[in-house]
Amino acid sequence: MMEINWFTVVAQIINFLILVWLLKRFLYQPVSDAIDAREQKISAQLKDAAEQKAEAQKAHELLQHKNQQFEQERSAKMAEVEEQISAEKARLFAQARDESNTLRAKYEAALKQEEQDIIAHLKRKTRDEVFAIAGQALADLADTELEQRLVAVLIHKMQSLDDENKDKLKNALSHKDQVVTIKSVFELPDSAKLALEKAISAISGSAHDIAYQTTPELVSGIEINAKNYQLSWSIESYLDSLKADVAAQD
Repeated sequence: MMEINWFTVVAQIINFLILVWLLKRFLYQPVSDAIDAREQKISAQLKDAAEQKAEAQKAHELLQHKNQQFEQERSAKMAEVEEQISAEKARLFAQARDESNTLRAKYEAALKQEEQDIIAHLKRKTRDEVFAIAGQALADLADTELEQRLVAVLIHKMQSLDDENKDKLKNALSHKDQVVTIKSVFELPDSAKLALEKAISAISGSAHDIAYQTTPELVSGIEINAKNYQLSWSIESYLDSLKADVAAQD
């Protein structure tokens, strides 16, 4: 039977413990410290990387938000510009339409005015021609018998004067040595002269010296002049009055 040397066993155990302590003291601890330091460094790097990633993500989100905001603002600006363009187009179109309508209205008014002027000119010319022809025809037809009828018309007009004009004629005839002038186209017959003298005397209340004159320019008419008063009737004056009435109705 093999005998155990306890001294050797104890010595080996002590040597083993010393070896373990030495290994732990000079090998395991530095390695462990190095591993811990490496782990801490890696953790710090990972943490720093995570922080950088978070910052990058935050920057990306901020940039994305700004891009979205810019896109929204751009869309809003584009919509505003398009709205302004549409409004300006509508305004210019309305302005052009109004100007066109105004020009058309002015053109139509000018055409209408020109048409009215032409019609008025034709009316005046036609009226003047008609009255000129009528006056010439009456002048050509004038004779002594017509003059006698005009005397009757003038006497009737004298007797039909209103009070104001009758007083004016009476005052004109009331002057002493007043010579009454009676003008006619043809020489009046004695009967017509007598009728005129009686009518004048009936208004003035006295007889007057009357001078008779022939005036071809009267165009079938007769005229009485006493101082500053004149009483007349002629086809020419009638035509002039009729012409004025027709012109006033145009």
